[in-house]
Amino acid sequence: MTRFIEFTGGDVEAYLHAQEQKDLLRFITCGSVDDGKSTLIGRLLYEAKMLFEDQLTALEADSKKMGTQGGNLDFALLVDGLAAEREQGITIDVAYRAFTTDKRKFIVADTPGHEQYTRNMATGGSTADLAIILMDARKGVLTQTRRHTFICTLLGIRHLVVAVNKMDLMGFDQDVFRKIEEDYRAFAKSIGADDVTVIPVSALMGDNMIDRSLNMPWYHGPTLMAHLETVPVGDDLETKPFRLPVQWVNRPNQNFRGFSGTIVSGKVKPGDAIKVLPSARTSTVERVVTYGGDLEEGIAGQSLTITLKDEIDISRGDVICAANDPVEVSDQFQVEILWMSDEPMLPGRPYLFKSSTKTVPGTLDDLKYKVNVNTMEHVAAKTLTLNEIGVCNLELDTPIAFAPYLENRHLGSFIIIDRFTNNTVGMGLIRFALRRAANIHWQAVDVHKNARAAIAGQKPAVLWFTGLSGAGKSTIANLVEKQLHAAGHMTYLLDGDNVRHGLNRDLGFTDADRVENIRRVGEVSKLMVDAGLLVLVSFISPFKSERLMARELMDEGEFIEIFVDTSLAEAEKRDVKGLYAKARRGEIEHFTGISSPYEKPENPEIRVDTSKLTPEGAADVIVQYLKDAGRLTKA
Repeated sequence: MTRFIEFTGGDVEAYLHAQEQKDLLRFITCGSVDDGKSTLIGRLLYEAKMLFEDQLTALEADSKKMGTQGGNLDFALLVDGLAAEREQGITIDVAYRAFTTDKRKFIVADTPGHEQYTRNMATGGSTADLAIILMDARKGVLTQTRRHTFICTLLGIRHLVVAVNKMDLMGFDQDVFRKIEEDYRAFAKSIGADDVTVIPVSALMGDNMIDRSLNMPWYHGPTLMAHLETVPVGDDLETKPFRLPVQWVNRPNQNFRGFSGTIVSGKVKPGDAIKVLPSARTSTVERVVTYGGDLEEGIAGQSLTITLKDEIDISRGDVICAANDPVEVSDQFQVEILWMSDEPMLPGRPYLFKSSTKTVPGTLDDLKYKVNVNTMEHVAAKTLTLNEIGVCNLELDTPIAFAPYLENRHLGSFIIIDRFTNNTVGMGLIRFALRRAANIHWQAVDVHKNARAAIAGQKPAVLWFTGLSGAGKSTIANLVEKQLHAAGHMTYLLDGDNVRHGLNRDLGFTDADRVENIRRVGEVSKLMVDAGLLVLVSFISPFKSERLMARELMDEGEFIEIFVDTSLAEAEKRDVKGLYAKARRGEIEHFTGISSPYEKPENPEIRVDTSKLTPEGAADVIVQYLKDAGRLTKA
């Protein structure tokens, strides 16, 4: 590693001390597939002399074995570590590399170019100060170029470098470069990106990478490395107010109770007054503790533990702030979303949202628009699909401490997690809290649901009938209600078809509309339970997520899921409305069981098999369950 020898002259301690004094630039490379991102990083590492001899030897051997440069060094192999990447010649995962020059330290994330891996690019960019956006000089500005640029600005990356690569394949033509630069700057201006540097390069040949290219005497700007070494990276996190998201409550013994995490902004020292959010409790810092001992002061970026003078309740996910300048607390926000899943984002569907160290349930709704990344036009939409970007409202079940993303990346960003698969399906940035959340308060009333229900000798509940079309849900629900009514109980039946004639007449049968259909019915059911009624809900409700959403609206024991089970073949035999036949002919879209899935309940309170039970027999089973569960208290 020749650079190490040049730095130290054999003095390791002097070398290490010199490294500590350098500032750090984190940057990413992004662009469309095969634009040369890995080659560019490999060339930077090679030219910076940051390769050990064994790495160079391995690179030479790999270049002969699987390289694409006719026996010459294939610099992309330094970064494309996954076997699949080497075989395909593309980057799939985010590859991180660290290197240093005389002036600065660097951490670079080589991010994927394929559209389906855009989520990886967003991950790599979440901590970057600068982005190198590569373009193939033969292709110019592509949709993926625009998408990556927009995501970079969305993530708050302040400095953009456009490397127009493969200029050697275009004869180092100045007119080609100027046309690409003109097109890109026009797009960047339209989205408010003003710190843009455009550099013509050949990563493979080394032109304008480290030294100025003799092949492009018409270019008078900086080389890529010169720009990376001099671009300002002043980080003002230390000058911002103190924020510490609690990662862990540290209690190694009965004599110590501290709160551990990484300071995301500001400074803290013993004696500082703090406020804990969202509880708003206050105290004073007693100690700032690390593995190596107590500190006089902790600063942004440090992972540590603080102890307080007062015993106050603090949990993982709370945020400890400067008492005189705390963050905000809310449960409703306007957010920007990048959707990362093959399954579409469905407004109203419950997801998990992880912001900093706190994970809470919530829903996305009121999708205001999605962004056309080619024109930046705001397009009306009901949902988002893979790699689409949009603006919507977020409503959480629990208030969180937050800061707008532009003020604090850590407290203003979140990921979206599917509640059943635990997959990360999206990422988002908080724009601002919706003030209406602070203006709406629950009005207390004196007559409660149990008092209302007691008059009818019952305990309120929702009987949620789910199953395929034709399974017998409505028939059985009707028979159950007749039995309950005859016994003097107060009931109401919400039938899927009937509700779509009024409350939900504006909804179709897409997945997004089905989610909204169930959300509305769930809210109506909650109100009827509060009225003390036994509510019978007969809906296909094909998705587990929405049935769970309805269940969570109710108190413990109030939601009774009834799976009216029958096979698809049997349901089709009973097709009195002719719907299955139409769906088979393609005349009905999004039909459950044919062109849209039905997710069977895994642990319903009641399962009735209508291939074995008559409707009357099924109704008897359900009424008996209510009696056994103590829901029918009338003598």
